[in-house]
Amino acid sequence: MEIRSLKEADDRSGFRCGDPDLDRFLQRFSGQNQFRHHIGTTYVAVDGGRILGYATVAPGQIEIEDMPLALRRRFPRYPLPVLRLARLATDESARGKGIGKALLRFVFTLALKLATDYGCVGVVVDAKLDAVPFYEGFGFTALEVLEGELSARPTPIAMFLSIAEMRAALRS
Repeated sequence: MEIRSLKEADDRSGFRCGDPDLDRFLQRFSGQNQFRHHIGTTYVAVDGGRILGYATVAPGQIEIEDMPLALRRRFPRYPLPVLRLARLATDESARGKGIGKALLRFVFTLALKLATDYGCVGVVVDAKLDAVPFYEGFGFTALEVLEGELSARPTPIAMFLSIAEMRAALRS
């Protein structure tokens, strides 16, 4: 298996993770977001030309007030650069094979490179409720971000992992 940037020629039509929104994003919108609008990059876990999972990332920022209380004293009082993990999904046929974990670790390496090359204090993900334990297992901490919500869709839980914690996770 290899993890690499999505290519325009990749066949995304057969990907099924069990969440229609995540499937639709990969199949219909990931290409235009990456190749036309340049608002995010999708990385795919591929084996034999078949997409087993994907992670979409984009640069972002976090306000100091949204940081976990224990970390606020370490940073200046202005918006801080982060790598936002916009989407992470694994094909149903590849569940339980460590694809999601491998993709997340790949995102950590991207964030560490970003920290070295341009500046980045960590990764932020808006985790769906059922994915919170997965992210907590890597050390992510829930943020206390207050935003509006739609009654038709559960509010995701914003979570943060610092660069220092990523380095530790990659060593383990």
